[in-house]
Amino acid sequence: MKVTLERTDLLKSLTHVHRVVERRNTIPILSNVLLRCDGGQLALKATDLDLEISEQIPAHVEQPGATTVPAHMIYDIVRKLPEGAQVSLETSGDNATLELRAGRSRFALQMLPEADFPDITAGEFSHAFTLTGRDLRLIIDSTQFAISTEETRYYLNGIYMHTVTTEAGERFRGVATDGHRLARAEVPAPAGASGMPGIIVPRKTVGEMQKLLEDPEAEARVEISEAKIRITTGNVVLTSKLIDGTFPDYGRVIPQNNDKTMLVDRDDFKAAVDRVSTISSERGRAVKLAISEGRMVLTVINPDSGSATEEVAVDYDSDPLEIGFNSRYLLEITGQLRGDTASFSFADAGAPTLIQDQGAEDTLYVLMPMRV
Repeated sequence: MKVTLERTDLLKSLTHVHRVVERRNTIPILSNVLLRCDGGQLALKATDLDLEISEQIPAHVEQPGATTVPAHMIYDIVRKLPEGAQVSLETSGDNATLELRAGRSRFALQMLPEADFPDITAGEFSHAFTLTGRDLRLIIDSTQFAISTEETRYYLNGIYMHTVTTEAGERFRGVATDGHRLARAEVPAPAGASGMPGIIVPRKTVGEMQKLLEDPEAEARVEISEAKIRITTGNVVLTSKLIDGTFPDYGRVIPQNNDKTMLVDRDDFKAAVDRVSTISSERGRAVKLAISEGRMVLTVINPDSGSATEEVAVDYDSDPLEIGFNSRYLLEITGQLRGDTASFSFADAGAPTLIQDQGAEDTLYVLMPMRV
């Protein structure tokens, strides 16, 4: 193969695909990126056997062909080349190395045959629909932080995506939980999503989707089967296996009868929690909220280093309440809220609390209290 292309195009594409490749691999071919040039384009592909990203970019192809080279190495080389450089890629006569040339720089990279490169994209997809980058990012950004990292409960290691019928019509919904907090976000269901199987998209795939959906106006085509998901946006195609498990009935966790409602300025509350939690220890991140009419006092006590209190004005007219939360969880949830006013709905000190933007229906958060 022999192909020439712009360094900017090659770097952008390598940035997308090389992230999939694990730094340490027991299978040598999985450390490599597949390069295939033909018909005025260079196609790049990388996989870890669970997730695959491929992209096509324009190139001047003198001789069609395909090979594989170490993904992180070629990425680092291209990243360090000067801006505006023309990059030439050519395989040696004995098919042992790929020569990369740019200006006065020359690199010879060890190759592995294209035939050894795995393909995980086979199979039919039962449902296909299109979402804007903004809608898909809303679901991911609003729920990703609540994905569990506990490997024993593997079915919580991703976002559960499915459709539901509500009073507002059919909705496309994403849910994540780690048992301590739950995040739920939804958008109007696009045509083609109706009847799709509920799927659990793995944490690593979610992260890659988030990075690819840079343009909120761009459209993302989503294809789904029982075992895989494929996202196509622009020239990039991401294919991933799904988590094979059953997501718990999260509806039972969402409180329905929390009758004590508190409204608070989101930024004031977030800043106050951040300040008082400075005193907390890594192990005990508890912050106590003492809520009464018109005010809330936040308290953190750390036996090793001292204590902190701060008062915040709130809109609250129910019975006084004292409740404790993990301060990091509180900050993560309030960091996801988009409105100026946060709404907290309580039942009692031992029951889950519902947190939302005031008046917003598309996202909600549930947080379990702590003993303080």
